[in-house]
Amino acid sequence: MSLDKVFEALASRPRREILAYLSAQELTAGEIAGRFAMSAPAISRHLSVLEGAGLVVSERRGQFVHYRLRPDNLMNSLTGFALEICPTGGPLKRESRTLAKARTPR
Repeated sequence: MSLDKVFEALASRPRREILAYLSAQELTAGEIAGRFAMSAPAISRHLSVLEGAGLVVSERRGQFVHYRLRPDNLMNSLTGFALEICPTGGPLKRESRTLAKARTPR
C-alpha cells in the first residue's frame, strides 16, 4: 500500500464519507449505495479506489459483495505520516528506532 494511494483516496469527500459509514459495520455495495445520493457505478468506483488504497476489504458472498474497513492499515499509514512531519513526533520516532536497534541481540 502506498501513501500516495491512501491520500488520493482520502482526498475525496464521498470516499471519506463511505469510510465513516463503514466504520462501525460491514455493508454490501447496495447498502452503501442506498445511503448516498450517487449512482451504483459511482459508488463502485469509489469502493474500488478505497480497496486499491488498502483502506477497505471486499468479500463476495453469493451474489453480494461485502465491504469492511481495514483499520490497521489506515491507522498505520496516517500515524506514520503524522509522526514523520510532526516536530516532536519525528525525533521520537527516530529515538524509538535507535532504542530498538540497541535492544536487538547481536
